[in-house]
Amino acid sequence: MTVHSQPDPRLLEAQQRTASGRLRMLLVVAACAAPVLASYFTFYVLKPSGQAYGELITPPVEIPALLNLRDLAGQPVTAASLKGQWLLTVVQDGACDDACEKQLYVQRQLRQMLGKERDKVDKLWLIPDDQPLRPALQKALTEGVPVTILRASRAEIEAWLKPAAGQSLRDHFFLIDPRGLWMLRAPALPDPVKLKGDLSRLLKANQSWDEPGR
Repeated sequence: MTVHSQPDPRLLEAQQRTASGRLRMLLVVAACAAPVLASYFTFYVLKPSGQAYGELITPPVEIPALLNLRDLAGQPVTAASLKGQWLLTVVQDGACDDACEKQLYVQRQLRQMLGKERDKVDKLWLIPDDQPLRPALQKALTEGVPVTILRASRAEIEAWLKPAAGQSLRDHFFLIDPRGLWMLRAPALPDPVKLKGDLSRLLKANQSWDEPGR
């Protein structure tokens, strides 16, 4: 007759702790991935046409922690401070020609078109040079809901945000989600109704984890 030893209680306890730890890790990964998966599901499954107007970035690109941002007074601004709100972003030189002013106007109108969801969206202008802003333009951008205007080196911006082939950063809108992830790229002079549709779907897909105000 064969005699089998009883399992070691300490070994069983260690195995249970390991299994529990793995389960917790999987739950954390799932929770982190859920917003992105929800966004993609909304774009590619729930939308009848199956296509977004803008280009959804796959995978989304996180804002660099070492992005050296400065306000117009030259004071440093942390990249982390941009998180917590959707950012409808333009990249234009400080001189801001007619095309730049037109894009800033469209940026304002797009936010207004979002209606009751607009408080979840901030307007961001990234300036990749040290050229001064015209006082009249700066004053206009502070009226109503102001545009957040920050400077960073062109190289640092280009290491994060990418234009489409054959185009430059100034040729696009870039949408950043509240976690600091670049999610969408769209034309600088878009069809406003179609781009507004993209923005609305993303906000709706992620309404469980973003909130008005930053």
